[in-house]
Amino acid sequence: MIRIAPQPWMTAEPSRRVLAALGSARFIGGCVRDAVAGRTVADIDIATPLVPDAVMARLQAAGIRAVPTGIAHGTVTAMVGGATLEITTLRRDLACDGRHAQVIFTEDWQADAARRDLTINALSCTADGTLYDPFDGVADLTAGRVRFIGRAEDRIREDVLRLLRFFRFQGRYGRWPPDAEALAACRALAPRLPGLSGERIRAEVCRILAHDRCADVWDLMITNAVVPHLLPAATQTHRLAALVRLDAALGVGPAEDRAVVRLAALLATDRAGAEAAARRLRLSRVEHDRLLGLVAPLVAPRPGTPPADLCRALVTLRCPARFRDLMLLAAAATPEAPESVPDALRPALAMAARRAATPFPVSGHDLLMRGVPAGPGLGRCLGDLEVWWAEHNFEPGREPCLAELERRLS
Repeated sequence: MIRIAPQPWMTAEPSRRVLAALGSARFIGGCVRDAVAGRTVADIDIATPLVPDAVMARLQAAGIRAVPTGIAHGTVTAMVGGATLEITTLRRDLACDGRHAQVIFTEDWQADAARRDLTINALSCTADGTLYDPFDGVADLTAGRVRFIGRAEDRIREDVLRLLRFFRFQGRYGRWPPDAEALAACRALAPRLPGLSGERIRAEVCRILAHDRCADVWDLMITNAVVPHLLPAATQTHRLAALVRLDAALGVGPAEDRAVVRLAALLATDRAGAEAAARRLRLSRVEHDRLLGLVAPLVAPRPGTPPADLCRALVTLRCPARFRDLMLLAAAATPEAPESVPDALRPALAMAARRAATPFPVSGHDLLMRGVPAGPGLGRCLGDLEVWWAEHNFEPGREPCLAELERRLS
């Protein structure tokens, strides 16, 4: 029997209390996979043959808060000691229509493992580190093989989202060339992707784009005819790869927060096309506005723009982060695809950083108090003053700014 060394998350008080309360349970899925791979474990999932009502009762008897987050599908969330652990009853599929599965509870660990998508996701282990590997997931993880359990086409037909999950896991754990059978199944079943909800698509796309190998993975999706059924305009992988390199050189991140910017890098389209992509992915209002502000901006600063015009662009955009991202997208679009931050970018990026850290010391109220009537003219006057302030390296304080305002008004 294979064992893994006990991990801190396995021996921490929340895990020990939950396992002690349940009696029969194992860690399962991603936490075990990442422990075997030597990666940081983020979320702790536990499986048990106990039915949800019994799970709830045992946790509550042990003084652990239990929340029925998905009880119809066997999922209960335990909240203990500031930690959140998801507990799921062992299941077996009765029927799958490509989007939803009908399940029944079981006590059969093998049956539960067999309903999972990839071999590397079917691992489980007990509290002492005893590892259960029914489909050779450890060997696949070691070799960098991302492989479906059973026939790839059967597994994708059960849930088409697995098609995108394959590419996500290939980017994070796989080596090239990818599994040929999996790619063939993805090509064959990609036309089913439009039947998935935008929310499910969005989650997988954002996770793919959050990884440093996202451009390679997206190229693989284009080569295998997946992208036309997903986001047809998302084809600029050269620009995406360059943006990822620039992000790394600048320390911009975390990567999870860059998904919308990386999507903008991929899109070869106009405002209407960006709107269509936002609708398809069911982006939030904030994400929608961010995407459109990058694909179809009010102004488009770029390396080589004169300093005075950069100052006005920064004031017009009203968002230093958007100004920075537009500059990075412009640099990433160049045929040279920079390996590091070009010298032409540095002054503009420094300007955006200073503006983000320095509030403008004058407001519209100051202009109203000096007799400037409300309306578009007030906005223009305030904007011109902010441009002057930006041209002076954001250094003038409130009194010098008000003195300049008086000079302009007189």
